[in-house]
Amino acid sequence: MDHNSIKSYYGSPAFSQVWQNIDYLNEKQLKLLTAKFRNSFEKAPNPRVARIRGRYFLIFLFLRYTGARISEVTGIDDQADVDYRTGDVTMAVLKRHHPHKKKMRKMVPVPLQAVKKLARYLAQYPEMKGKAFSVDRSNFFGIFKKLTLECGLPKTLAHPHVLRHTRAMELVRAGVPLTIVQQILGHANLNTTAVYLQFSGQEAKAILKDRGLI
Repeated sequence: MDHNSIKSYYGSPAFSQVWQNIDYLNEKQLKLLTAKFRNSFEKAPNPRVARIRGRYFLIFLFLRYTGARISEVTGIDDQADVDYRTGDVTMAVLKRHHPHKKKMRKMVPVPLQAVKKLARYLAQYPEMKGKAFSVDRSNFFGIFKKLTLECGLPKTLAHPHVLRHTRAMELVRAGVPLTIVQQILGHANLNTTAVYLQFSGQEAKAILKDRGLI
């Protein structure tokens, strides 16, 4: 997709209609929700509850840093798919519109701090090795909604998919090339990734101008 195509799509009615339906967390909201998940785990009343809440915290972190879909994160094998030295995570690309397509794999780098938290959790609960991320999605949805609302955030943000949009916005605002954002998110079409350009306002415009894209 060349810069003329991006410019054309960026200003199209179809583009505007799509981006208006996307919700994401701002920096303050993201910090608030992260602290809520962390405290829920660290202040658990007993080891059994901590083991359960620890998994939810890890899933939250990996959703937050990979920008992946919930099905992709819950499919991570903590023994085979995580490089604890480099912080690289390999996961399947699962598209709800093409569930029967041959599964593709993608590698997404995450901060080492997130991987270290996973390693510490598994050291504390070795019986969870190989299944740290294997939780029922509906249970996680419920926990995510509960903690989001307890933070006083809008109901429109009380869904795990908001972390995917949030990570995408973070990457675009940081000046990460759109093709790399596309690769991380697992989008087949660059037009799908381009919707996030609209949200970054003057920051994204400055980046695009600097790179000769607008």
